[in-house]
Amino acid sequence: MKTKLLHTIVASVVLLSFPKINFGQAPNLGTAANYALFTSVGAVTNSGITYLTHITGNVGSNSAATITGFGNVDGVMTYSGSALSAQCASDLLAAYDSLGKAVVDSSIGVVIGGNTIRPGTYLMPGAASLNGTFTLDGKGKSNSVFIFKTANAFSSSANSKIKLINGALACNVFWKLDGAVTLAAGTIMRGTIVSGGAISLGTGDTLEGRALTINGAVLVDSTMAYTPVGCGSPTLTGPAAPALASTSCWAIFSSNGAVTNAGTSKVIGDVGTNVGLTTGYNAIDVTGSIHPIPDGATSACAADLGKIYTYLNTLPADIELLYPAQLGHGLVLTPHTYVMNGAITFVDTLYLNGEGNPNAVFVIQENGALSASVNSKVKLINGTQAKNVFWKVDGAVNINANSTFIGTIICNNGAISIHENSTLTGGAFTTNGQLATDTLTIAKTSVCVPAGIASVISGSANDMATIYPNPFKSSISITLNDMTQINKCEIVIYNVLGKEVMNTIITDQTTTIGTSMLPSGVYFYRVVNNNTLLQSGKLISQQ
Repeated sequence: MKTKLLHTIVASVVLLSFPKINFGQAPNLGTAANYALFTSVGAVTNSGITYLTHITGNVGSNSAATITGFGNVDGVMTYSGSALSAQCASDLLAAYDSLGKAVVDSSIGVVIGGNTIRPGTYLMPGAASLNGTFTLDGKGKSNSVFIFKTANAFSSSANSKIKLINGALACNVFWKLDGAVTLAAGTIMRGTIVSGGAISLGTGDTLEGRALTINGAVLVDSTMAYTPVGCGSPTLTGPAAPALASTSCWAIFSSNGAVTNAGTSKVIGDVGTNVGLTTGYNAIDVTGSIHPIPDGATSACAADLGKIYTYLNTLPADIELLYPAQLGHGLVLTPHTYVMNGAITFVDTLYLNGEGNPNAVFVIQENGALSASVNSKVKLINGTQAKNVFWKVDGAVNINANSTFIGTIICNNGAISIHENSTLTGGAFTTNGQLATDTLTIAKTSVCVPAGIASVISGSANDMATIYPNPFKSSISITLNDMTQINKCEIVIYNVLGKEVMNTIITDQTTTIGTSMLPSGVYFYRVVNNNTLLQSGKLISQQ
């Protein structure tokens, strides 16, 4: 009996010695969740070079102090006197109080780093600092909450970092710090800082979370700060994409101006103009139709292009990018309608972050000319698709050599020049002006369905089969994603006139067929099982 009692006592002591798992409760941030930087009382300042500070999330102050030094913030600025800043201050105070009441599970000392901890609420009993790598282990649960508290100042040494493993998410990490917060250069911080004092983020710091204070200035310097994704954060979809209509068949088009090419340009899509001549393109290098003179197709494209421009131009903008002469420099944008009021100089790299949503749309309204510097690049991350990116430009477009540009350019009353060895994934359209290319590679991203073929491929289901490669050369393979569809299944291929050019029975889950007899061009297919349409779409031959 004594032995059993002793075992019970020892077990109880051991269990009580471990921090509690998942007992921490994440506070409700309310509207403060939308802010990357905010102070209820104080200034918010970027002291570094404008374009080297990248902020994704709102920036605001609820006091008469200023917000200065910020440029291309992927969010909105809210100032004292606005309903938004007042509500954020109220919500932030409620979160501050909620974190203050969180019951502490254990104390971890005042110098953290070099170890790994599990979820819980931790006290740092004095002025605290982060030194080295501090690892937060979510124990396989994405809802694991970490809360760290001190009534004193908090700092970090240079290049220190918070590391998240096993499901831990930055949106579930909270730092309730009552004193001043000072992070040294190169620190990687994760979680929401809710402070009672000033917050200073050093040169080259990264914050995946928020820097929020109820009383004190917020200072950043060449800092990347972004609100964390997850934990119920809203999914950004951006605006609705415009209806492309007949423009979906085109890669290069001017409603009123000559279209010319120098060198060897590889084009997927139609090429032409509705007023003037189209010259310099070789039919061997164009997968689509070249319209040397205006015709019915160019007239339809011009009419539809005008409608697309009107739609994009009248979309209400969510965010103004304040420094159009400094676009790029590693800036990361999320799905929104952006506006820039002035001539645009695009330098280095611009990232478009779809946040995991492949249907997210980006519209960039440029109320001025656009110049992309040599070697500039647009890069798509986290699910963004080129077909969902639109650039509305009021003025000339000049994309310099060796650039990688992504999206559909809709230019109004301006010439378009795309220089040698550049790549455009999307399309280049102008309502009025010449369009010149030089040794360009361009591929449109929209699915072109000519009127004569629409009835042939209508009524398609999706994702029943995978057909690859596309574009193809000597062969294509068809893989049925559902084995039950193999019986009496066939693929039928049509040319752009709707004429059947190939019909093959599918005998295995994966069937490969030769296509060397199909000349370069656009084709359409139907996958049929027992006279029931499973899937349809477009194929491109590049012989």
